[in-house]
Amino acid sequence: MNVIDLNSDLGESFGAWTMGNDSDVLRYVSSANVACGFHAGDPQVMIATARAAAKAGVAVGAHPGHSDLVGFGRRQMALSADEAYAITLYQIGAMSAVCRAQGLGLQHVKPHGALYNQAAKDTALAEAIAQAVRDGGDLILLGLANSAFERAAAKTGIPFAAEAFADRAYRADGTLLPRGEAGAVIHDVTLAVERTVLMATEGVVIAADGSSVRLSPHSICLHGDTTEAVAMAREIRKGLEAAGVAVRPLKEVLS
Repeated sequence: MNVIDLNSDLGESFGAWTMGNDSDVLRYVSSANVACGFHAGDPQVMIATARAAAKAGVAVGAHPGHSDLVGFGRRQMALSADEAYAITLYQIGAMSAVCRAQGLGLQHVKPHGALYNQAAKDTALAEAIAQAVRDGGDLILLGLANSAFERAAAKTGIPFAAEAFADRAYRADGTLLPRGEAGAVIHDVTLAVERTVLMATEGVVIAADGSSVRLSPHSICLHGDTTEAVAMAREIRKGLEAAGVAVRPLKEVLS
């Protein structure tokens, strides 16, 4: 039987502002990437999200991003490798403490938004993030398949999990179509299910130009901040299981 992790970016509310339907999404995913207060989230939201994940039996990962609440961490910011290391380690530490208080172990680290996209192409940034993951504990680095993340993890000696996206369009080179371009975010639930099953069973995604890109992911992400998030999570889970793919937390997929 094929096995894959299904993850979602959660815990992105802040103060009086609410984003997403985390409790409903948690019913269908196996891992949650929890915002650590830089691009989204706050200490109380972090605690509540970890508590909800524990109740749902969902593994928790840290989701560190740029210090950019206004831009939701999706604006590119110039930072050195030392800065990337520091902000990543800082956010891992915060999320680790939150998980420990809930009787959970932190499973993985997945950078968010612009930090993710920048480091996927930038060796120095990817290595700085990998070093923070190494120094933050016994953790898995979750990053874009076939990217600088994978090479950085190998160099640093930490476990790496390749990620693909159910609700994002790809270029032919395996990078994500920028959000500012038409069709970058997929809202069609049926299409997202079809793409996810293809990625999980054949390790392939169809790029925006119609070409096939080989990914072989360990984990597939769906974003928790879209209006279709709950329906997409439910139908993707059903589609994977109907195709004979078991959904399990990342540590089990890599074991």
